[in-house]
Amino acid sequence: MEKQNRIARLLITLVMLLLGAAFVLPFVWMISASFKPEIDVFKYPIEWIPKHWNAVENYREVWLGDHPFAIYYWNTIKVTVLTTMVSVLVSCMAAYGFSHVEFRGRNFLFVLVLMTFMVPPASILVPQFMIFRWLHLFDTHLGLVLVGSFSALGTFMLRQFFMGIHKDYLDAGRMDGAGHPRIFLQIALPLVQPAVATYAILRFIWTWNDYANPLVFLRSDKLATIQLGIQKFASESGAFYSLVMAGTVSAILPLILIFVLGQKRVIEGIALGGVKG
Repeated sequence: MEKQNRIARLLITLVMLLLGAAFVLPFVWMISASFKPEIDVFKYPIEWIPKHWNAVENYREVWLGDHPFAIYYWNTIKVTVLTTMVSVLVSCMAAYGFSHVEFRGRNFLFVLVLMTFMVPPASILVPQFMIFRWLHLFDTHLGLVLVGSFSALGTFMLRQFFMGIHKDYLDAGRMDGAGHPRIFLQIALPLVQPAVATYAILRFIWTWNDYANPLVFLRSDKLATIQLGIQKFASESGAFYSLVMAGTVSAILPLILIFVLGQKRVIEGIALGGVKG
């Protein structure tokens, strides 16, 4: 029986390795193609390690060409960081309020927040566009930050973690004379830190990859984000796959870095959710 289990585990491991390789190979090809001269990109059989390197020229054209990625990067970093900070703060405060602050109509209001999940985002783009034009927030980074700063998913996700905090911790704070702001900042928030970090990483990735909102709410090229920059670059350099791959690699590197640095927090948040559940 033990031998059969060992063989089964080995087979499962081999299958998972094959599936992992299938997911990783396109990414490896993309990086390899970004280092090659155009003539070698579709060479068969595939040269995973380029024989002729053209990385400097490819990345120089991407970063310093007609569509300099430095501007797009700065715009995307600014919008993504501000959106993540505001969204995490608002979602944490809302989650704490819906879980530990007693007020009339709390459950009904929370249901209304959850009902926004049923509204397709595309169906509210026109009203949002009209409101932002009226508020003079159209074609501004502030408007783009506000669009992504309020998340029913973040509120729902963090509320479940806040509800897992034992009431004795909060009651101890109240006995010491602490009000809700102090309890929230000094007691509740540190206890759900892994969950907050998990949501912050997810919000960062969602905002960085967002294409629809910048396309609708931005018009000036100097305000464009990296996703719009990639689209413009690909439309003009679509015949040069080495340049397109270099631009794509440049766009996803911050996401890989964020995930590598924050994967421990993500795992802790998932584990915390499993324990609380």
